[in-house]
Amino acid sequence: MLRHRYNRADLFALVPQLGLRFEPQLAQLDRLLDDDEVVEAIRSDMARRSPQSRSRGRPSTPVEVILRMLVVMRLYGWSYAQAEYFANDSLVLRQFCRVYLERVPDDTTLIRWANAIGPETLRTLNDRVVQLARSLKVTRGRKLRVDTTAVETNIHFPTDSGLIGDGVRVVSRLLRRARVALGEAASGLKEAFRSRVRSVRKLSQQLHRIARRKNEQGRAALKAAYGRLVATAKRTGAQGRRVLEALRREGDAAAQRLAGRLGEVLPRLKQAIGQAERRVLKDDPVPSAEKLVSLFEPHTQVIPRFKAGKPAEFGRKLRLDEVEGGLITGFAVLPQGGGQDQPYLGDALDSHGRHFGRAPNLLAADRGMASAENERRAREAGVKHVALPHVGKAPPQRRAEEKGRGFREAYRFRAGIEGRIHALKRDYGLKRCRYRGERGFGRWVGWGVVAHNLAKVAGSARG
Repeated sequence: MLRHRYNRADLFALVPQLGLRFEPQLAQLDRLLDDDEVVEAIRSDMARRSPQSRSRGRPSTPVEVILRMLVVMRLYGWSYAQAEYFANDSLVLRQFCRVYLERVPDDTTLIRWANAIGPETLRTLNDRVVQLARSLKVTRGRKLRVDTTAVETNIHFPTDSGLIGDGVRVVSRLLRRARVALGEAASGLKEAFRSRVRSVRKLSQQLHRIARRKNEQGRAALKAAYGRLVATAKRTGAQGRRVLEALRREGDAAAQRLAGRLGEVLPRLKQAIGQAERRVLKDDPVPSAEKLVSLFEPHTQVIPRFKAGKPAEFGRKLRLDEVEGGLITGFAVLPQGGGQDQPYLGDALDSHGRHFGRAPNLLAADRGMASAENERRAREAGVKHVALPHVGKAPPQRRAEEKGRGFREAYRFRAGIEGRIHALKRDYGLKRCRYRGERGFGRWVGWGVVAHNLAKVAGSARG
């Protein structure tokens, strides 16, 4: 049964001689999180784990405790285990997280409940934080700046041989488990359970040595080695498909779970094999949009960055909308990693209108979001000052306008979002996502933005 909160207690009053108190930021956060709408948003998602969890079953860890521990975890950049350790060890954190003298939830409990909270709920939670910021006059939404950035997924650098090796290793592991799950039915599939991990590992080592040779003979040897690697991976894929059919015929729950996992991995292995054949054996480049760059995070995209030493990043592109006061009022994981960002400026304006009921007085964005259509749309929405640089060769009148004092000041305001992005990556985990899957990516980004905004509102209210 979901519990809302523990009975209130004051740990500071139990040991007055220690003079314990919240630091100023925690004191403000304590007041901000003491909001029924915020807690109810989290409670609704937690209730989805079981149909009757609101009224039946043993009492759960309170919703209020889970929310506050997850906020503290992202605020200080802790892991789940560190959050458990420090909350258990500190009277101040016990009071802030509303655990009091009860048992602190362990890291596995936190993980289970955190996975139950969806990215949509975190957007709703961020909307509520923006409402609180408006009520405290932290921001009035008069200025808006929009930009995009890349958030990396937690993968190793993608290579064709690495993808094939990962696929063969995972399929071989699942075949080993399937042999146990099938029991006597596995006797007729003896050859299908053969592991080819060692063969693939040796071939991958050969590829790394051959790749150092840059002459024509080296390229021919590389193709031959890749041919052997692809042939080995195809045999593993064929084994997996045979075992998958046998698992699907079994009625056992464990067999069905393994069948589901094999059904996910085999198409990815097939795609990795196809990429290697096309790129290496046929010398046909694979477009970035069609590439599989991770067997474990298939939603990962190639994002061209054109930076020195880092021409591309592997993850997802994120749109961020920031208003004066340093608040991120809107964010979205974008469907495409490459290309221009012009289509997403309209979403930022719509999000701002939903929060503040009107368009901003000033809108600023970089050249990637600039277009005549976006400028026209912004002015029709009611934006008085639009600072979008002209793309291409500007006519004389436009050049004079962009050299004017008003445009230059507005565009300098735009530059501030670069610092905000750096702070989000450095302090709130948006450099690299540590959660799994596309929904996990959305949750990681959501918690980072919510923790940043809560800290910003707390700091502004304190000031």
